[in-house]
Amino acid sequence: MLEQLKQEVYEANMQLPKFGLVTFTWGNASGIDRKSGLFVIKPSGMEYGKLKAEDMVVVDLNGVKVEGKYNPSSDTATHAVLYRRFPNVGGIVHTHSSWAASWAQAGRSIPCYGTTHADYIYGEVPCVRNLTKEEIEEAYERNTGILIADEFEEHGINYEATPAVLCKNHGPFTWGKNAADAVHNAVVLEEVAKMAAYCEAINPRNVSAPKEIQDKHYYRKHGEYAYYGQN
Repeated sequence: MLEQLKQEVYEANMQLPKFGLVTFTWGNASGIDRKSGLFVIKPSGMEYGKLKAEDMVVVDLNGVKVEGKYNPSSDTATHAVLYRRFPNVGGIVHTHSSWAASWAQAGRSIPCYGTTHADYIYGEVPCVRNLTKEEIEEAYERNTGILIADEFEEHGINYEATPAVLCKNHGPFTWGKNAADAVHNAVVLEEVAKMAAYCEAINPRNVSAPKEIQDKHYYRKHGEYAYYGQN
């Protein structure tokens, strides 16, 4: 079942340690088949070096396992909510990458200080609040997804233009058109998180890049009139 998607999700997961985004088993990637309404995700707690494509787990949009010999990632319910709430998302990544997780642990959104950030992410990377004690006890992973989706909806954040979020005291989630694209955005997020931290260390009074610079760099790569790259 979904053998090609399993291979794609396996390859996406293997990119996480390659790019230094995970230590031990601290992360996961998934990808969805919108036609069937099923998605594929890394099994829980499995070492990356021992993974095979056939180890990937197929689950439905309620997070219920449909196929696989292992338990799916403990973050499966978060992925499921985001797939339901963000219909144009085809892949999701969660890591505890050092720089992005540091901003999350500090409870701070990442300002857009420069064009590297603006090329890929429109505006700041939001950091959502902590879940309440009741939300944690009720359904921690599911409520994490709900919190993220509600934050984007309530603040009018375009999830396709801002494909990343930080969960306070936890870490980052990124998404994209497929699992590989979500990994790409996770790599970008880690780099801009590092740049922003260095930027504030060099100039603690620094402010975000002017909106006209942010707009120019974002829209020259995205949207109807984009001209970056080859046709």
